[in-house]
Parts: sequence; C-alpha cells; structure tokens
Amino acid sequence: MTPEARAVVDTLGRALVRLRSAMEQPKTEWTRDSAIQRFEFTFELAWKAVARVAREEGIECPSPRTAFRTALKLGWITDDENWLTMLDDRNRTSHTYNEATAEDLYSRLRAHLAALTGLHARLTEVAGL
Repeated sequence: MTPEARAVVDTLGRALVRLRSAMEQPKTEWTRDSAIQRFEFTFELAWKAVARVAREEGIECPSPRTAFRTALKLGWITDDENWLTMLDDRNRTSHTYNEATAEDLYSRLRAHLAALTGLHARLTEVAGL
C-alpha cells in the first residue's frame, strides 16, 4: 500500500477519535452541533479513504456513492443501506441547517460512528497499518 493510502486511513482514524470524543460529552446544543460537524468531516474522509485505497486495487471512485458501492463489493462494509443514509444525512446537514434535522441526525450518530469505525478497521487491515 502506498504511503498516501496509509496516510488517508490514518487521518480517518484521527477524525474518528474526535467524533467519538464529541459523542461522549453530555448532550447540549453545542455538543450536538459539534458532533454533527465532526461527523461531516469524518464522513468525507471515509469516502475519500475508500476511494484512495480502491485506487490501489485499480478501481476509481469519483463520488461517495461509488466509493461505498465499491467498499461493499470489496467486503469493506456490509450494509450499504446505512451508508446511503449517512450520505443523505451528510448532504442534508452540509447544505442547510434545521433544528429538527440536527436532532434527527444526532439520534443516528452512534450507529454512524460504529459503521465508520468498522470501515476504518477494515481499511487499516487492507492498508497494512
């Protein structure tokens, strides 16, 4: 695995630590919004990590949807439905702020964190870290 692929997987791991830290805080409006922001950048790193590692396999992934379909085919994730929900969540929060949407997303963040953590573990294996 190239150093670039290893670096993006490592960066994803650091982002997961920050997301987990936000989720461990008592829920307030501020910590909820912080967790959502951390989810957004962790999600971005996740699909870019998949794309970078897939490139090592000769597969191009120009979008998050393509990246997660590829991850499913390669066995790096097992539930594409959850990943499509994450993609929708990221799209809704990054383009518009709405209190009800924030609450709805926050209620799913623990499941998203678990899925992101599982992907990171699998990419860590693939990248040989």
